[in-house]
Amino acid sequence: PYRPKDALGSAIKAGMITTGAGLFVSTIQNTLTKQNYGSMGAFTKFGGTTAVYGAMGAAYEFTRCASANLRQRDDAWNSFWGGLAVRTAPAVAGYGTALAVVLGTWQYAGGKITGYEIDPTVDEVARKEYLRKNRRRPMEETLEQIGEGRGMEILLLRHEKTH
Repeated sequence: PYRPKDALGSAIKAGMITTGAGLFVSTIQNTLTKQNYGSMGAFTKFGGTTAVYGAMGAAYEFTRCASANLRQRDDAWNSFWGGLAVRTAPAVAGYGTALAVVLGTWQYAGGKITGYEIDPTVDEVARKEYLRKNRRRPMEETLEQIGEGRGMEILLLRHEKTH
């Protein structure tokens, strides 16, 4: 069953996180300029970067949650619509579309860097034993398939040299 999402709360959280990321980028921009703007340059000269990052994150998350609430589904399309909402001007429509495609694909693929989620109902020890048992082949079966003659002479020569 679908659980409604707090679109406003999520947008505020995402906006704060992306504002922090924008501030980080602004400080890097401030550091890399030839003219010295001082420590406040990240806010005065490059504050627009921080604002754009914050607005982009808030708009994305709000649209993603609102789309999920309207459709009553939690799937990759919500991330797609959220990415499309980020575009702020016709010149940046391509960026919004690219972000929509990337985030929609990311969500469709599972949305994790670490890979698939392990089923909590399966015992981890039993799962690893099954994988070991499933992957291992007896030496006799391997030798039968590839033949005993291939490469065995080299192994025997190495063995004789060491003893």
